[in-house]
Amino acid sequence: MAAVNRVFDLLSYNKSNFNNQDILASKVAGKWEKHSIDDFIAYADDISRGLLKLGICKDDKVAVMSPNRPEWNFCDFGIMQIGAAQVPMYPTLAEGDIKFILKNAEVKIVFVSDEVLYRKVETIKNTEQLELAIYTFDKVAGLPHWTEVQLLGKENSSVDLEPHKDAITPDDLLTLIYTSGTTGTPKGVMLTHQNLISNVMYSSEMYPKGVRKALSFLPLSHIFERMVCYMYIYLGVSIYYAESMETIVDNLAEVKPHCFTTVPRLLEKVYDKIVGKGHALTGVKKSLFFWALALAHKYELDGKNGFFYELQLKIARKLIFSKWQAALGGEILVIISGGAALQERLARVFWGADIKVLEGYGLTETSPVIAVNGPKPGETMFGTVGKVLPNLEVKIAEDGEILCKGPSVMKGYYKRPDATDEAITDGWFHTGDIGVLKDGFLAITDRKKEVFKTAGGKYIAPQVLENKLKESVYIEQVMIVGENRKFPSALIVPNFEKLKEWAQKNGIAETEAAKLIKIKAVCDKIWLEIEKLNEGFGNWEKIKKFALLPTEFTIDGGEMTPKLSLKRKVILTKNADLIEKIYAEGGDRNEHHV
Repeated sequence: MAAVNRVFDLLSYNKSNFNNQDILASKVAGKWEKHSIDDFIAYADDISRGLLKLGICKDDKVAVMSPNRPEWNFCDFGIMQIGAAQVPMYPTLAEGDIKFILKNAEVKIVFVSDEVLYRKVETIKNTEQLELAIYTFDKVAGLPHWTEVQLLGKENSSVDLEPHKDAITPDDLLTLIYTSGTTGTPKGVMLTHQNLISNVMYSSEMYPKGVRKALSFLPLSHIFERMVCYMYIYLGVSIYYAESMETIVDNLAEVKPHCFTTVPRLLEKVYDKIVGKGHALTGVKKSLFFWALALAHKYELDGKNGFFYELQLKIARKLIFSKWQAALGGEILVIISGGAALQERLARVFWGADIKVLEGYGLTETSPVIAVNGPKPGETMFGTVGKVLPNLEVKIAEDGEILCKGPSVMKGYYKRPDATDEAITDGWFHTGDIGVLKDGFLAITDRKKEVFKTAGGKYIAPQVLENKLKESVYIEQVMIVGENRKFPSALIVPNFEKLKEWAQKNGIAETEAAKLIKIKAVCDKIWLEIEKLNEGFGNWEKIKKFALLPTEFTIDGGEMTPKLSLKRKVILTKNADLIEKIYAEGGDRNEHHV
């Protein structure tokens, strides 16, 4: 059996143990194009030889800037097999970040997906006078294509790759991943082969048996999906790439996967759509739907609700929840959620519907998984991110910060020994997250940097409040503000689809978002939702005022990171005048609009 010490060893391991005939697949011209493990190995080897011929050496940096597609993986493995380090770059990166990464990492070659990205990188190359070769994955007339590198490798098939592979140790640099830069200049996280392999091995032990096919749509540029795809190769799971975020539902129906990874934001949207369809039902069907939904909201793990509840749930699963499962392709065994906090009620509902959603937690700096809930009895606890992986140690610092130590913790920040020393003390990595350990399960309460004090000296954990407010079907997105103010307030992007439905039923004909949020009855409705969800919080935590925004926070708008987390500083800056207006007026409650 092939040993797996470095990430590229996964290919020979898969070949020996599974010999996958569809290890990678993507939609090309309307048809699923599949690649076998033999194809994968051949492409990776060709790319390795081609790069060597182009003068790429051990420790050089080669970037990939593209949405998910098999070429991403071919180049990834081709780069790592010769000891070069891959620098993944989000296709949505701002020009300033692209410039910084290319210069800081001294990137020699960039593989981009299409002509738009080619031109973007080419402009930076010319203005900054960078020595940089650019290749596209799409075929574009007159532009260098990635197959030129592959064909150069094919023409030099006599080049022996084994000495290059043998020279690579588990402690060698595999990849340089730049953080999204929400708090200033991006930092390059140095991850080694050992970092990723250790995370693959221990994460794979939590995966349910019987998983053979996965749908992938989270960006490979992020360590979460990338590690998971390495794990799929290790487990013999075939990877099918969704065409885009918009086609996920169609792709689920076509591929019928056993698993996929997601972020809570997408699960929230799925849930809201399902509930929306429930509201459209009439008579007995509608009553049955909401009876089943109420049942799922009370779900407790491992049969704790007793025999009569389980009997009712069995009926609900057959009549109602089987349709939910069918909408996800009909064969889902597990969904892994990461990247942000999952609302506890969503976890309960999906588990009640017999769709196991396993929430995990980690950071780029930890390769990434620190803890994850498992599919077996006793392996999951709602409201937590699961048990810490057995090869890692976690402790809670005096100020509540989660510290982590183990083989998946990064080597450090590239060219930033100061930042590395600040982040790692005696081998303990400071996560920047606040948490607690409950019976061996880790619960995250907030980001250390995001917790703020009111003017009265009370601490506010915004994520907890935000997740609670998002339980309203009328609230799409929310950000809590109020640092050094008398009380917390909320910037709210309503769910306009739901709000318009409510408005029509209440005799309000307006459909334009910017005008709708200025109508008093609409604001009163949102305030009623806030008041209801405020219950259970201390008086100092309760939302006292709010502002309604007419447009969503987006990646393109700069308010969200590529993994759909809020860029709080950006949102605060963009809405500075509005926030001042909230706090300038007296009274306990005001609604404002932009």
